[in-house]
Amino acid sequence: MEQRREEPPPGPQGSGPGPGPSVQPSPPLDFTVENVEKALHQLYYDPNIENKNLAQKWLMQAQVSPQAWHFSWQLLQPDKVPEIQYFGASALHIKISRYWSDIPADQYESLKAQLFAHISRFASGSKIVLTRLCVALASLALSMMPEAWPCAVADMVRLFQAEASPGDGQGRCLALLELLTVLPEEFQTSRLPQYRKNQVRAMLAQECGAIFPLLEQLLQQPSLPSAIKQKALKCFSSWVPLEVPLLDCERLIQAAFSALRDPELFDSSVEAIVNAISQPDAQRALLDQVEHWQSFLALVNMIMFCTGIPGHYPVNETTSSLTLTFWYTLQDDILSLEAEKQAVYQQLYRPVYFHLVDVLLHKAQFPADEEYNFWSSDEKEQFRIYRVDISDTLMYVYEMLGAELLSNLYDKLGRLLTSSEQPCSWQHTEALLYGFQSIAETIDVNYSDVVPGLIGLIPRISISNVQLADTVMFTIGALSEWLADHPVMINNVLPLVLHALGNPELSVSSVSTLKKICRECKYDLPPYAANIVAVSQDVLMKQIHKTSQCMWLMQALGFLLSALQVEEILKNLHSLITPYIQQLEKLAEEMPNPSNKLAIVHILGLLSNLFTTLDISHHEDEHEGPELRKLPIPQGPNPVVVVLQQVFQLIQKVLSKWLNDAQVVEAVCAIFEKSVKTLLDDFAPMVPQLCEMLGQMYSTIPQASALDLTRQLVHIFAHEPAHFPPIKALFLLVTSVTLTLFQQGPRDHPDIVDSFMQLLAQALKRKPDLFLSESLDVKAVFQCGVLALKFPEAPTVKASCGFFTELLPRCGEIPTIGQVVQEDGKVLLQAVLEAIGGQASRSLMDSFADVLFALNKHCFSCLSVWIKEVMQTPGFPSPRLSAEQKDTFSQQVLRERVNKRRVKEMVKEFTLLCRGLHGTDYTADY
Repeated sequence: MEQRREEPPPGPQGSGPGPGPSVQPSPPLDFTVENVEKALHQLYYDPNIENKNLAQKWLMQAQVSPQAWHFSWQLLQPDKVPEIQYFGASALHIKISRYWSDIPADQYESLKAQLFAHISRFASGSKIVLTRLCVALASLALSMMPEAWPCAVADMVRLFQAEASPGDGQGRCLALLELLTVLPEEFQTSRLPQYRKNQVRAMLAQECGAIFPLLEQLLQQPSLPSAIKQKALKCFSSWVPLEVPLLDCERLIQAAFSALRDPELFDSSVEAIVNAISQPDAQRALLDQVEHWQSFLALVNMIMFCTGIPGHYPVNETTSSLTLTFWYTLQDDILSLEAEKQAVYQQLYRPVYFHLVDVLLHKAQFPADEEYNFWSSDEKEQFRIYRVDISDTLMYVYEMLGAELLSNLYDKLGRLLTSSEQPCSWQHTEALLYGFQSIAETIDVNYSDVVPGLIGLIPRISISNVQLADTVMFTIGALSEWLADHPVMINNVLPLVLHALGNPELSVSSVSTLKKICRECKYDLPPYAANIVAVSQDVLMKQIHKTSQCMWLMQALGFLLSALQVEEILKNLHSLITPYIQQLEKLAEEMPNPSNKLAIVHILGLLSNLFTTLDISHHEDEHEGPELRKLPIPQGPNPVVVVLQQVFQLIQKVLSKWLNDAQVVEAVCAIFEKSVKTLLDDFAPMVPQLCEMLGQMYSTIPQASALDLTRQLVHIFAHEPAHFPPIKALFLLVTSVTLTLFQQGPRDHPDIVDSFMQLLAQALKRKPDLFLSESLDVKAVFQCGVLALKFPEAPTVKASCGFFTELLPRCGEIPTIGQVVQEDGKVLLQAVLEAIGGQASRSLMDSFADVLFALNKHCFSCLSVWIKEVMQTPGFPSPRLSAEQKDTFSQQVLRERVNKRRVKEMVKEFTLLCRGLHGTDYTADY
């Protein structure tokens, strides 16, 4: 969004403009109160999404326009609805926080007075508007501190406590607390330069003296309503992160402890206490006082009580989640102490952390089935996220407790499963397994001596419940790497996984676990392969699983088959694929309709996913080191190629009926793209017929997926003499078809243009000889690239820049490229400078800087003439630039032929000048 030097702000309490110069003539966009209200109505109530988006865009421009100073105050008038008042308050905040440098110093006081007056008025009005006004005043205070407003916080307190202040006492008190709460929050997110941030932080830390006594007084008054006390506790919580010394917080922490007795204040009190003593300096201070270790331990135990508070989160309590960060910071502080002190505290706190694990696993337990069934979907989702937080905490605590933690969990689980007394609840078993899974998922447990026992215990678990079954599956999956090192144990758990595959409720956990086992343990699975394939085929035929799980299952089978002998692979492939091939043959005969399209895309997807992981040359394993147990390299054709050749004609037949359907074409291309990526050179026998098919497909109806597959073929095979002729023919054909598309108007096909630019860049990178062909119109290709630079779609523009950064270095070695750049390079430079001048998104500036750098490095003499000529055009590339600024930029660019990073910095600076944003807070985005 563009910004001019603005007129001063103060708005009225009434309607006319405040002091300052008269209003400038209205710009083309008429940002009047009436228009803003119309646009807000459109944004909130128009059912048409395009109209909403247009209104949103217009309103964003309105908020940063000079007129915002005037319409904001008018939108805050009492007769407006809260949605309109809210926009007015938001616009004020944006103007103050982002364009502070545009406000004359003599207007500060008047602006401050206006904001105070409006906050007093809204103290008994709309809360969302009050909050935005408080945020605006907080932003003003942060920008004025310390010089222009040295006692900001004390002034706020004094002004709101004054007897003469309008509004009711309780409303005024809540408004003051809201203001004091948002002030440190606004500081944390402000874009102040670092030196100012340090100044203001120090100032705010001193200002606690004006706030904390007030908060303490409010918390100690028995007659005050809970709403005020709750707000006081929230306010305390928001000031604590400003590194307030623990000693200064002591009395308020005590007041928060006293407030724990009030059920309505319990959550806010716990949050305030935990925040206060979770600050790194606070805990360090408490830990350093070794002589008071008993007092601190008592405090820790109090927080432990809050972590383990009775009831199920989030239905019976919402406090326990607030305490989890405390345990992280306490552990960090203990582990950062010097060795001697750390040893003392480790001894003291290891039992505490073992107790914490018990507490967390108890809190992670599911409620009784009959209770859980009554929970809403939102409560279930909150509980799922809470369990993930517990899982993360357990993983972190492992660093403190180490292998003993796994032994501890294993002993508990063993006692639970082997106890001859009362049967244990499935919830208890599930929670212990969940603890194991949390640790095993991210920490290498291969050395652990308890995993064999755990694998032995798993089959003894009586699985009567979906949640327990899911956790059993995920635990086995988390141990798949361990199973690869201890293959003798695979048979203990594999039957459980195969059995679970038949249960649609365990779809995600069972299929993902089988995939992990097949990936990690494939060299030890041949004895079980027939059984795995049979069970998988059965569940696929019964359509038990959703599409994405079917795809994962095919990937699992691809891993599994990769480790078999070629004849075994072919036999299994035959039985696995034949039913689908028969189905596809039937579908190929039918007339296209939506239901058979879904079936075709599904079958093609299954084949793609199978071929993604079926890799008998074990390319995937090459990075794992020479000691890997590799099978001998098989002789003869690759089984995937054998299958592809068998079904090639069938795929062509399907294509002939569905050529104009992007989804089907994409699914066909995906089969070959996945196969090429996996097989690499083994795919070679398929290259000629695939090139021919792609050419026919693209000539009939151009699709981006065909270009992406062509790019893959160029990448892998273009440098091989045997494959160069068919690939060259395909490259020239798709280029010719795409150039025709450009003549007809490419704006409707940004995806094709994007893929085409990527293909050209790949050809220049891997096989520049493709550009030597007489039948390639290099000039037309160059012009298409320039046109693509002006597309609104960022990925397309990026791809076009990528094409030019590959093309320009070839000026010297490929005469046709050199000639075209000489003739049309100036047009390219103009397009690049227009983009930098404001026509393209600022997020793309690095890509344009790359093109500029390549021009300078490889076409220096031409560039020095072109840049001088184009910069002489008045108002180019932006009317905001002076001749001197244009000249400085040109000289800087021409001087820098080595350091690309410097050119990127120059372009970023220059684009801000072009857009009128230089020196504003927008620069903080960079």
